[in-house]
Amino acid sequence: MEFKIRELNNNDWGMLNDWWDAWPKWQSPPKDILPENGNGGLVVEKDGTSIVAGFVYLTNSKTALLEWIISNPKYRDNDREDAIRHLIKSSEDIVKAMGFKYMFTMLQHKGLIETHRDLGWHVDKKPSHELIKTL
Repeated sequence: MEFKIRELNNNDWGMLNDWWDAWPKWQSPPKDILPENGNGGLVVEKDGTSIVAGFVYLTNSKTALLEWIISNPKYRDNDREDAIRHLIKSSEDIVKAMGFKYMFTMLQHKGLIETHRDLGWHVDKKPSHELIKTL
């Protein structure tokens, strides 16, 4: 069966929290730090099973951000990497169709970095740090 991609909705929040909680060293982000209060993203499904999700921040420039990629830790098929690639490529296509020219992300996970590199993303040789301040 083929992958399907759909927009996130309010019903997905519990599932996403379960995914974040199940991965070691991950923590659920606050819902209000995410675009559209947790609904501004996409989820990839196969045969009715959600596999991977990510959030797309739309800016007032020609840049969109793809962030907070998370996958279903219970998904056992060997095509998780393909689902991640589908999420990234679909996100690129969607924001390009909306008129965006650039896509940006911040990553720590080596596998995700390599996947992005394989899909033609520029990977800076010097790592940077993510800084967040709650106001």
